[in-house]
Amino acid sequence: MLTKTNILKEQFISTREHSDWICQFLEVEDFVVQPIDFVSPPKWHLAHTTWFFEEFLLKNNKENYQVFDKDFAYLFNSYYESVGNHWVRSDRGNLSRPAVQRINEYRHYVTEAVKDFLKDEISPKLQTILEIGINHEQQHQELLLTDIKYILGNNPLFPIYNKNFQENPIQDFDADWIKMEEGMYEIGLNPEDDGFRYDNEMGKHKVYLQEYSLANKLVTNGEYLEFMKSGGYKNVLLWHSDAWVWLEQTKINKPLYWYKIKGEWHQYTLSGLQKLDLKAPLSHISYYEAFAFAQWKGMRLPTEAEWEVAQEKFEWGSRWEYTESAYVPYPNYKKPAGAIGEYNGKFMVNQKVLRGASVATSENHSRPTYRNFFHPNMRWQFFGIRLAK
Repeated sequence: MLTKTNILKEQFISTREHSDWICQFLEVEDFVVQPIDFVSPPKWHLAHTTWFFEEFLLKNNKENYQVFDKDFAYLFNSYYESVGNHWVRSDRGNLSRPAVQRINEYRHYVTEAVKDFLKDEISPKLQTILEIGINHEQQHQELLLTDIKYILGNNPLFPIYNKNFQENPIQDFDADWIKMEEGMYEIGLNPEDDGFRYDNEMGKHKVYLQEYSLANKLVTNGEYLEFMKSGGYKNVLLWHSDAWVWLEQTKINKPLYWYKIKGEWHQYTLSGLQKLDLKAPLSHISYYEAFAFAQWKGMRLPTEAEWEVAQEKFEWGSRWEYTESAYVPYPNYKKPAGAIGEYNGKFMVNQKVLRGASVATSENHSRPTYRNFFHPNMRWQFFGIRLAK
């Protein structure tokens, strides 16, 4: 009979193995690069997710556990201020030491210690920590892939990460509008509901929605190219004030990873540089750009409640989808006690909610209630647009 601990142990092992699978396509030099402050070197992701298990699960709970290296907590803590000091995020690429081999030894050491710890049944409290750690590493697997893309995508040779990685699915069905009736609906989850959820998905609450419609298809590259050709990036009336300042400062006039070569548009993908597929779902645009495009179309972005209520009626999962909703706590939200409480709650300001998942999301890590969140200028994730009206 499989116990909850045994089930989590299997999930833990498969999660750790998947991180290794992602990294098998890298050269050793790729592991250290940090081209910009919001991108972390792959080596850092591997070490940080390992530190999470060591710090929150093993250190104070496994009998006679010895930390692998006392300096690693300082190097690989991300933002948990209540746990201790940490290395500056923008300088993670300066950590040529510890070497990649040393990080791999660290991962093996902690993985084996967790497996040994899970030979016996652990308490529900520790099961919760373990489950958060598993989902935390799955989150970093998506970040790992998108950071790898940014690292390689800023290399002038446009190197291939994995020739078999398919990031541009075709929406092979007719465009239509999904009409939703006015009324009272419920969104979110409660602690007693089945399955894992983050604290920001709780608690379940009622929302009143006016009648609305959502597009059954994501905006395509071809549609966005029409926006560009029409002068969308130069029309101040389409943009928020903050967005216009951002455009003037950055000189951005196209999605990230788009390149015009000999008069033809190309896109850098994890399988290399390719001609732009006009039918593929748009990706790598900011909230600012998503909002401006919706304005240009005479439409809008959905709220997160509208998205969640309607999500059973359309296909999702290839792109994180922008919503018009600010990332704020749900009614009756309670931040968990201790350092785990720093996981989500302290970021609930100046960010926008995205719903769904992406081609970089790990298997079984998405659900209809999942609330992702980013600052409105960020573009390096697989962000896309579903229109509403």
